[in-house]
Amino acid sequence: MKYEIQGGQLPVVVCQLEAGEQMLTSSGGMSWMSDNLVMETGVRGGLAKGIKRSISGESMHMTTYTAESRPGMIAFASSFPGSIRAIELAAGQSIVCQRSSFLASTSGVDIEIFFQRKFGTALFGGEGFIMQRLTGPGIVFVEIDGAAIEYDLASGETMKIDTGHVAMMDASVTMDITRVKGFKNVVFGGEGLFLATLTGPGKIMLQSMPTNKVAGKIAPYIATG
Repeated sequence: MKYEIQGGQLPVVVCQLEAGEQMLTSSGGMSWMSDNLVMETGVRGGLAKGIKRSISGESMHMTTYTAESRPGMIAFASSFPGSIRAIELAAGQSIVCQRSSFLASTSGVDIEIFFQRKFGTALFGGEGFIMQRLTGPGIVFVEIDGAAIEYDLASGETMKIDTGHVAMMDASVTMDITRVKGFKNVVFGGEGLFLATLTGPGKIMLQSMPTNKVAGKIAPYIATG
């Protein structure tokens, strides 16, 4: 399967499928396609797995698109200004992403719920208790809010991150929360009480424009009726 990411800060990934190749997306995720692709929608993996998937921010129903008799084209557009990243996963390899970051993938990728191991992360972390685990084999396309910045953390190396900027991390990276020290820092620093703490080894991907911060900036200008 060949693909190209187009559109700059309003991105779309255009995939060219050979006959017999398939793409998977959440219900309603397709933007446009050639007329020879066949779509099939269902609760992939059964009802229980579909419910868990919906808790992680995806649709309970998934749609598979197949190029049947000849090559075809299908496109998936991002739902928010930012970036689309293509991640190639080997069999059994996993990444952990923010909720609703999954855009589309080849049919072999598995999408499931991921719970943070520590309750403090669940209660106070900007990413919340529930994230997504994407497991190969296959290529997966994920949405990033704003620009995507990557870091490789060595074993035991830690980075503190403002709430909401965590987009993706290897499954080997652990996430916890750290309390901001100092009364003036808490009251006037603007970062809140806690920061997300990611510890290696593994790769992390941060996003420059979390949707919750964008919403907070425009909220004062929206008429409340």
